[in-house]
Amino acid sequence: MASRKLPILVVAGVGSGGGTGGATARLFAKNGYRVAVLARNADRLNAFAESIKADGGEAAPFPVETYTHDSMKTTFSSIKQAWPDSEIRAALWNVGPGVFKNFLDVTEDDIKTIVDTNIVGAFAFAPARTNELGKRGTLIFTGATAAIRGNTYTSAFAAGKHGVRALSQSLAKEFGKQNIHVAHSIIDGPIRTDRADKEKAADPNAALNPDSIAK
Repeated sequence: MASRKLPILVVAGVGSGGGTGGATARLFAKNGYRVAVLARNADRLNAFAESIKADGGEAAPFPVETYTHDSMKTTFSSIKQAWPDSEIRAALWNVGPGVFKNFLDVTEDDIKTIVDTNIVGAFAFAPARTNELGKRGTLIFTGATAAIRGNTYTSAFAAGKHGVRALSQSLAKEFGKQNIHVAHSIIDGPIRTDRADKEKAADPNAALNPDSIAK
């Protein structure tokens, strides 16, 4: 009997595994997906991938220094080499720097960080752009209310989030006809990312539960 091809989920932005990206990776792994996790901190990323495998899931870490076009091409090539018998069927972009300052305090470096991550990085990651999703699949970008409107101290943050939302809407129009679903999910509020945080753990209303977000 031929082995069943398992679908692949690619998640960019899992941190230490305690937030939205990590919760999504764990959920998909429990539901039969092979999970490729991307982040900058190799040690934490490796530990997180091992935790998924310890729970019976299948995961592989792919550390990245930057989310550039060359880096993403290399990473996606490595994912395909790791699981040549599987296809990428879902991808989550959950990367986004938080820059909250008065407009006159925003530096050139802040702007570069926002653009490099939210614009360049998101463009480079989108598997639909390079046909990694084939002719069907799902690509999700996480966002915030800042993607819809700006506020005090959010000139830099909102500009980046607007860019991600515009990209996701454009990709949805372009690739929807190929049965590739592209969505922009607004997650607004503090997220419980540190499970050792006693204050957040004691009060369920103190922060959003990443496991509930993933579902």
